[in-house]
Amino acid sequence: MFISNNLHELQRRARHAAEHLSFLAPLLARFTVGIAFVESGWGKVHNLDQVIEFFTELGIPAPAFQATFVSWVELVCGGLLLLGLATRLAAVPLLCTMVVALLTARAEDITGVSELVGALEFTYLALLAWLALAGAGAASLDGALARRSAARAAAAPRAAAPTFAASRSGA
Repeated sequence: MFISNNLHELQRRARHAAEHLSFLAPLLARFTVGIAFVESGWGKVHNLDQVIEFFTELGIPAPAFQATFVSWVELVCGGLLLLGLATRLAAVPLLCTMVVALLTARAEDITGVSELVGALEFTYLALLAWLALAGAGAASLDGALARRSAARAAAAPRAAAPTFAASRSGA
């Protein structure tokens, strides 16, 4: 009985600690992916000729347009992830760039499931999918905006439902 009670107490404390640290996982995911994409996008924006050449070698259609587009997507959306602003929306184009990277630049290196899940691009894809589905978490601008909106909604006076007579009279 003593061991059982201690285990239950330990489990309760662990759950309590996990609840208080729940902001940490999405923060770390956003930071990891955000930094990677901001740096990658910055490098691409400032070396577009090399990126266009690489995209041409990969056989990507409209390489000049695609290189410019992907460079700015990585820079801007990576920055949004760092801030935790429009996180779900920002994750989607980055997710698409990782799918394209896996299908083009990394295709020859991936011969099986182990190589796929071992690829850094797949790790980014998994983190981005999680952020797109779960959101930015509490330690983000998205979280701050949601809390502000909820506080305003709670503080707003509730309007009484109009009565049938008031709606017929045009009031």
